[in-house]
Amino acid sequence: MDNQVPLAKDRDPQSLKHEPQSLRELIDRATGREGWRLNDLPDAGLAESLPFPFLAMVGQQEMKLALLMALVNPAVSGVLLIGPRGTGKTSAVRGLVDLMPLIPRSLCYYGCMPEDVETGGIDAVCPECARKYGQGEPLTHLDRVRLVELPLNSCLEDVVGVLEEGASAHGYPRIRRGILSQADHNLLYVDEVNMLPNEVVDSILDAAAMGTYTVRRGGLSATYRSRFAIIGSMNPEEGKLRPQILDRFGLRVVVQGLPKTLDRLEAYRRVQAYLEDQRQIIQLFQEDTEQARAEIQSSRELLKQVRLPDEPALVGLKLIQRLKIDSLRADITLFEAARTFAAMDKRNTVEVGDIFTVAPMALRLRRSAFMDDYLAQQEIEEQELKEMMQ
Repeated sequence: MDNQVPLAKDRDPQSLKHEPQSLRELIDRATGREGWRLNDLPDAGLAESLPFPFLAMVGQQEMKLALLMALVNPAVSGVLLIGPRGTGKTSAVRGLVDLMPLIPRSLCYYGCMPEDVETGGIDAVCPECARKYGQGEPLTHLDRVRLVELPLNSCLEDVVGVLEEGASAHGYPRIRRGILSQADHNLLYVDEVNMLPNEVVDSILDAAAMGTYTVRRGGLSATYRSRFAIIGSMNPEEGKLRPQILDRFGLRVVVQGLPKTLDRLEAYRRVQAYLEDQRQIIQLFQEDTEQARAEIQSSRELLKQVRLPDEPALVGLKLIQRLKIDSLRADITLFEAARTFAAMDKRNTVEVGDIFTVAPMALRLRRSAFMDDYLAQQEIEEQELKEMMQ
């Protein structure tokens, strides 16, 4: 009995001050707000990601427009930012985090979606999702698009997947998902894309074009979904990008330094304010950021209704023909970008002015001096053959 804990009413009133009187006080004590201090523990070395606000960037209108169009319509086939160091390419891409729209994500381990049933029938989904669909239960939930960054030192196994020996519960090998699979329905950012190994870049672009990719390791194989929008950035001083890789990026933006003196001064002041108090400048642009995020969401919905009349389409085709661009990807990117711009302007019909607005981003860097010379020489040979046959 001597070791029995006294009741609260029998205790000294001074000691009762330290006893939790409610669930909130108990939680406060358990989480460390009382009794011990956080600085008594070792530093975990963790950092909170607070990117520079996208809307706080000064100038660079074309770059910002291209990135926003990629959020609204992944069919523009991504964006490539080309420019020297220190022009805000990486900061702009990371600032998109606060503007990401909501998309439906599957609740199923196998990724079953309602459109699978609508296009392939009830047998196109797993039995559990078939049951849910028949009972009217949702197969998806709304989630924000995430920004997935590809580290510069990534190898092919990191990108597509790697075989893990004895990883399963029974000790059998299995394939670990790669970055491409994790980027499904997200935004994949590849910084210094011209510095990556060719095999890595090829796998990324092929997966983005097909929407799926297959990994084979020994006797194991797995096919993963890879439906993502890709954004790349590069400094041409550090190396060129292969033509076949460049052709896979829909929009191309040449990013240069701010030409106006006052703009450069304003950019410095905003960066200085961000370095002094990150949360303050984020809060300053919070209202505009929320409004922009809502506009992006509504533009994605309106995009389904935007049509392309013959007049602006023919204008765009004449531009492509006069530039002597052979790749049909230029046509697709130009028209999808024009539809996207119309949706962002709250219109359901593309106008000729939309074609002219997006044409520089969609058509630049698509001509090849080598192909021009090659085709010119081929034309001479064809003409000689015709003359000899006559």
